[in-house]
Amino acid sequence: MLLLLLCFIATHSRAQTQRNRIADHNTLGWLVYNGDNQISKKWQLHSELQLRRVHLGADPQQLLARLGSIYQLSDRVKVSGGYTLLITYPYGDYPTAASGLSEPEHRLYEDVSLKDALGRLELTHRLRLEQRWQAQFVEKSIESWWFQNRIRYQLSLQLPLIGPTLDNHEPYLTAFDEIFISFGRNVQNNVFNQNRLAGGVGYRFSDHFRLDVQYLYQITQHEEDAPGTNTPVFEYNHGIRTVLAYDLDFTK
Repeated sequence: MLLLLLCFIATHSRAQTQRNRIADHNTLGWLVYNGDNQISKKWQLHSELQLRRVHLGADPQQLLARLGSIYQLSDRVKVSGGYTLLITYPYGDYPTAASGLSEPEHRLYEDVSLKDALGRLELTHRLRLEQRWQAQFVEKSIESWWFQNRIRYQLSLQLPLIGPTLDNHEPYLTAFDEIFISFGRNVQNNVFNQNRLAGGVGYRFSDHFRLDVQYLYQITQHEEDAPGTNTPVFEYNHGIRTVLAYDLDFTK
């Protein structure tokens, strides 16, 4: 039901902005590290670093660093929260970093994840809330911080390619779709914030080490219209997303 509601909001928002939208196309090369590091029976420390690049990795797009904690409620359910730093660089024909400088954003986040299975197929649902403080520049310096709320829903899939379960030294198929919806009084045009669709292959080297290579397709609506116009800007980005997951166990 929640997914249907989010899709309705996004579709309604896109329908309102179908008038003369500007399309900005970029080629992506994303490198991602994440680790869910065990610190007790129920608790994990989450660490994450993303180097997001455009023009097949030649130029910077964004830098993301995230640190949080995870609590395992049950075998299927976990909750987590933490802090994210995002730095956006000027890129594309209509850069969101309109100041011409790298623009920082601070976030807090809270989420809940639910694992499920359909035969050999493993599904993970994740619902995340974010509180975002985005830097506002005047004459090349930060004057204030613009606050927004955002909700994200992700459905991810994992399918072993050998046998009924995924074991060490085995490949698998992986995919996800995630929709981002902005809400609150400070949200203007971009109620539909973005959508990410990815799919590819992964390899499990051990219980603690995995590598995924995915094709990523991203649609993003800019918060502000193109300068001097009332025309909304949408990014249609695609490229390769490489994910290295390495989980440490500090309980041993």
